[in-house]
Amino acid sequence: MHQIKPHLLWVGHAGDGRNFQEIFDNRIRAIVQLALEEPPIQPPRDLVFCRIPLIDGTGNDPVLLNLAIDTVAALQRSRISTLVCCGGGMSRSPAIAAAALSAVEHKPLEECLRIVAESRPHDVLPGLWAEVRYASGEDQGE
Repeated sequence: MHQIKPHLLWVGHAGDGRNFQEIFDNRIRAIVQLALEEPPIQPPRDLVFCRIPLIDGTGNDPVLLNLAIDTVAALQRSRISTLVCCGGGMSRSPAIAAAALSAVEHKPLEECLRIVAESRPHDVLPGLWAEVRYASGEDQGE
């Protein structure tokens, strides 16, 4: 898992979401799991846990995309250290983290994706990114 500095936001893969020692070492208080294909994480009781099942590509429910973005943004606005994780940590996690930062920081999505990408490798699928852009209102003329 990698922190998106200076934010209290980490991006990782499915294994990171189950590495509770590292989660506690980094003082992470919330996990947002995004991978539809992954079994739900069973975190300790003192961690906040949200599971929003997203597909790594096209076909996501826009309501779930908005929920994922809004959840991570709300956690960041509340200054709750958060790990966003998906299957491989390369597509959904960075895309949703970038969209949440865009909402919190009022910066363009592409700029926020560059910020997220500075901390780790990424490979956001174009179809997913198009859906995230649309869900964020960036491709709706808003």
